[in-house]
Amino acid sequence: MIYTHLTRDERYQIAIFAKANFNQSEIAKMMDRDKSSISRELRRNRGLRGYRPKQANDKAQERRLACANSPRAADSTWAVVEEKLAEAWSLEQISGHLEASHQPGVSFESLYQYIYADKRVGGTLHKTLRCQKTRKKRSSGRERRGTISHQVSIELRPDIVLERARFGDWEADLVIGAGQKQALVTINERVSRYSIIFHVPFKTAQAVGDALITLLKPFAHCVHTLTTDNG
Repeated sequence: MIYTHLTRDERYQIAIFAKANFNQSEIAKMMDRDKSSISRELRRNRGLRGYRPKQANDKAQERRLACANSPRAADSTWAVVEEKLAEAWSLEQISGHLEASHQPGVSFESLYQYIYADKRVGGTLHKTLRCQKTRKKRSSGRERRGTISHQVSIELRPDIVLERARFGDWEADLVIGAGQKQALVTINERVSRYSIIFHVPFKTAQAVGDALITLLKPFAHCVHTLTTDNG
């Protein structure tokens, strides 16, 4: 079946059928749509007040615009990506599946750009990323804003980081501007090569620390290590 975007009218149909307590399989059959399309639509565009067709359509349009700069891939390919993410597949598994099934491949960077764009418009794809990291409670109430704990020296990085065998190992660097005051904080994920840049007006430990926290916050559940040049 060739994947096509749901229309505004179809979203109103979904809302009517859902309100009438039809299940997803029944809705899909009545609309001549694949069940996965209905499931994905309800999962991605349901708000705090339930599924509302106008808001769902606006949200979908915003997401499409936000993803406009992502490398081109067929809509059917992105549909497969979202389906597998919902099934708790890792991005490594998804990439391998696309290649094995002769579908247009999508790089790690493309996948994360797509997921991050989805997050910016209120999507939940980022919550499906399969990264195992346990958060520890703070041992004291002292102010820690602007500090990055557990920084790892390049010499002490575990072998798995050097092998680029998982997503979540980041490297940070500082590019000093003219006058030695302003700077650009950059972070790079080793597997996907995904990079983000943040401008800081003052080259202080506080400003740089805050920048790193801001940059990594969207990926908080996918940070295994952070290696800095400690400059």
